[in-house]
Amino acid sequence: MSQSDSAEATAFSSTTPTPSHQTKSVAATPDDAPKSRVRKRSDAPFFIVMSGFSATFILLIVLLLVADLRFTSLSDFRDALSKPEIIAATRLTITSCSVAAILSLWVAVPLGYLLSRYRFPLRWLIDTIVDIPIVLPPLVLGLSLLILFHQPIGDWQLERFLGDRGFSVTYRWPAVVLAQFSVACAFAVRTMRVTFDQIDPRTEDVARTLGCTRGQAFLTVTLPQARRGMIAATTIAWARSLGEFGPILVFAGATRMRTEVLSTTVFLELSVGELDSAVAVSLLMVAMAIVVLLILRLLGTGLNT
Repeated sequence: MSQSDSAEATAFSSTTPTPSHQTKSVAATPDDAPKSRVRKRSDAPFFIVMSGFSATFILLIVLLLVADLRFTSLSDFRDALSKPEIIAATRLTITSCSVAAILSLWVAVPLGYLLSRYRFPLRWLIDTIVDIPIVLPPLVLGLSLLILFHQPIGDWQLERFLGDRGFSVTYRWPAVVLAQFSVACAFAVRTMRVTFDQIDPRTEDVARTLGCTRGQAFLTVTLPQARRGMIAATTIAWARSLGEFGPILVFAGATRMRTEVLSTTVFLELSVGELDSAVAVSLLMVAMAIVVLLILRLLGTGLNT
């Protein structure tokens, strides 16, 4: 390189502006400080508004529970729960909710998996049908179950067919389980579908390349990863079954010592003017729901580990 070329290069480098990331600290302009102060001030109203809306709902639930607790006394609560019909209703409630939750899980796992992983014809229709029990009025669902079992098809009727084989459903305890299952299963399917959506399908593909069949990959790879979702689905199904009322009243009735569950017990006690007993049973249902939710959530989170 000649002396003239080097001189031109030196002159060019001295006149070229230095990039912003290579410059030393530059004094902040007067407009920067007000902007930072404005951002800091805007956080407080945001959290106040968000917390206010959230606290409104939480306060409503707490006030409802406090009102129930103040309305009844410990002696009234003990007397109400010592009634034979309420004891029988409690036993049937625990049994039917557990059976409905287990059945819901058995359906929710395969159906949620198929809806999450595969695109097949009429998938949108099946996805819509699953949501029908969620949006359908409870009394309509119970009426539909009643019609299904008593609708004659020629000389054949489902209730008569089952009754001839010693397994009548309508206005008996199986009707309670079926009414609870019809609603709870829809919530369990939604939970399991979201669970499988969050699991990376590549782990199954890797297992299949290593020699596993599709079923083996599902059982050994995907299903263990969906454990918490399965517990959540069971929890939601059990809690939803506990609060079911309309379909049970229409399809199973509210016969004392036979098809009475705690939700219908509240209705029966109110209908005869036993407000104290109705409130006591309501508190019992709240306590049962809280205990089940806490136990299953602790199991699902591995005792918070």
